[in-house]
This record gives sequence, C-alpha cells and structure tokens, in this order.
Amino acid sequence: METLLPRLRIDLAQPLEPERLYPFAPVELWLEIGFGGGEHLIQAAREHRNIGFIGCEPFINGVAKVLAAIDAHGLDNVRLHDDDATRLLDRLPAASLDRVDLLYPDPWPKRRHWKRRFISPETLDRLARTMKRGAELRFATDSADYAAWTLAAIGRHDGFCWPAECADDWRRPWPGWPGTRYEQKAIHAGARPVYLRFLRR
Repeated sequence: METLLPRLRIDLAQPLEPERLYPFAPVELWLEIGFGGGEHLIQAAREHRNIGFIGCEPFINGVAKVLAAIDAHGLDNVRLHDDDATRLLDRLPAASLDRVDLLYPDPWPKRRHWKRRFISPETLDRLARTMKRGAELRFATDSADYAAWTLAAIGRHDGFCWPAECADDWRRPWPGWPGTRYEQKAIHAGARPVYLRFLRR
C-alpha cells in the first residue's frame, strides 16, 4: 500500500492519456468497476499481457489483495483507481475503452436505495461516452431484480444493444470466466447468477 499503490494509482489531477499509463503500448484498454477481491481482474491481466487494465475499487481490503497479486505475478499491465468509478469515467477520453466489466455490484435491494445502484441513465451516459463503438459491457449479478433493472435501463438507452439470442446467453458465464469468491458464496446459498453482455452501438 505504501510503495506499490502510489506507482499504480491513476492521478486524476493530471491529463489522463491511457496509452501513457503502461510501459508498453496496449492493444486494448479494459476497465473493471468494483473488482472486489480481484480474482477476475488478476486472471484476465495474466492471460492478456498486451492489454492495459484499469481496476476500480474503493475498499482498501480489495485494493490490498490486488496489489499483493500484482506484485506476486509481476504484472505491468494493471493500473488502479481506489475511489468512485464515476470520477474516473469523467476523466477518461471519449471512445477509449474496449471493454468494461461490472461484476456483482451492490444490488441495493431496498427500494429506497435503488437510486444508489451503479446502473443508471447517468452512468450509462458516461459509459457510452468512454466506450468505443462495438465495445463490450459485461454485467454479472445474483440479483434477479438488479438484472431486470439493468435490462430495462439498457433498453431505454440508445447507446447499447443486447445481442442475446437464447437463454444460455445469460445463464452461462462467458468463455474463460474464472468466477469470484462472491459468486461461489451466492451459488452455495442457492442464487442463480445472470451474465449479461451488451455492445456499444
């Protein structure tokens, strides 16, 4: 936290040029919002060393776990934002992201808290601005209500489309999906995860 995080933390006070964040020219830029324990982020970064990754997570325990994994695997393709993801989205250049992962965000199940859900018209506008045409937005949840909420929000937004053709397109995880510890807990508790994939128009 004292030595590695300052080197990997994205400085939003400076002009944000994604191609200059890494010691190489990344072929694509992928963003994970709320990486939790970092299982998905670290595996993806290990499997795609030529892609630049940005991980957002405001909670210190998750950041500490990811830093330990980055150090252990010698990863040079991960940068971190340990604060509100919307602040980063507001600073990223337009059409700079090739993929965004939003995996098991807080569903805020009580109706009075729904306004706190990450998926909203405002955040979809932010994502649409920063994602390239054809870029992929991946959303996973164990909350049927949040899945329905997200589908409804996407349906009302002209920046994205849902290319699903059959039930397996949302019942089965994406190829190469490593799973997360949160997901395993949810499955053991009897929940049925939903895996939604959207494309930037």
